Amino acid sequence: MGGSTAAIGLLPGYATLGIFAPILLVTLRLLQGLALGGEYGGAAVYVAEHAPDNKRGYYTSFIQTTATLGLFLSLIVILLTKHSMSDADFKAWGWRIPFLLSSILVVVSYYIRARMAESPLFAKLKAEGKTSKAPLTDSYGTAERWKVFFTVLLGATAGQAVVWYTGQFYALFFMQTVLKVPVDTAYKIVAISLVLGTPFFIVFGSLSDRIGRKKIIMTGCALAALTYIPIYHAMSAAADPLNFWGLVGLMFIQVIYVTMVYGPIAAFLVESFPARIRYTSLSLPYHFGNGWFGGFTPVIATSIVAATGNRYAGLWFPIAVATMTFIVGSLLLRETRHNSIWNEVG
Repeated sequence: MGGSTAAIGLLPGYATLGIFAPILLVTLRLLQGLALGGEYGGAAVYVAEHAPDNKRGYYTSFIQTTATLGLFLSLIVILLTKHSMSDADFKAWGWRIPFLLSSILVVVSYYIRARMAESPLFAKLKAEGKTSKAPLTDSYGTAERWKVFFTVLLGATAGQAVVWYTGQFYALFFMQTVLKVPVDTAYKIVAISLVLGTPFFIVFGSLSDRIGRKKIIMTGCALAALTYIPIYHAMSAAADPLNFWGLVGLMFIQVIYVTMVYGPIAAFLVESFPARIRYTSLSLPYHFGNGWFGGFTPVIATSIVAATGNRYAGLWFPIAVATMTFIVGSLLLRETRHNSIWNEVG
């Protein structure tokens, strides 16, 4: 992750490499995605397998804050870099600085990881010879395992993903390109709403230990589906004339939806799959949901707007997916908070 990010900061431009410049850029972005794909499942499992059964939602919710905190920090670094030089210098070479700074994080990450041990659950599973020799086959080798995959994908992670991407990425894009809010102002609005909303990942993660993961995730999907249209109409009204704190409030509401669907999801995924294939089994539905449903949300929503000429029409994609997840999840998902993940070891 760090290597591919830093490499973007060193990438020659189109004037030097021609068509190979964007090809290399896309390749490096794909490497970033593959790195994230390998990281999230391991992080969720690692933390969950250290946490007590009755506080798994609370402890794993700290993982969920990191994506939002990362977005917040990236906005701050971009703003600081941009305001430390002229606009021409930022466009010429200053944009590279945030990418190159990631090399520092690689060193910090390596230092931490070199001192980490396996989780106690995995260590015991390994000592008893119960680890999987063919995790892909064991995870997806039967129709029953594929049924679980599609139920978790369509009934949990797909809706979680579109709510996450809409509330943080599409909202920022909407302000900048549709509402014509100045870039710096839009960044500040999003940054403030992220700071205000981030603690609620932990609030809802902890709450899921008491009332269940499913209820909170389904409620977040339902609220998003029901209120996106009025929220974005209100954003349009708050943008002309500019009502800075009004837009912060509307962004904050969307971030709260993000914390509802995303705060408990790590604990839910860990509890949905057996220990011997947990890493592989939870990674696939999580990344299909976030990669395909979430990752394509801005592109699909923007394409719908372009095709219809209606600035709000793009919201029908996240609304449809969130509604689907609410229906599928409500009917087919099992509540997992009472599942003990130590059952497979003696």
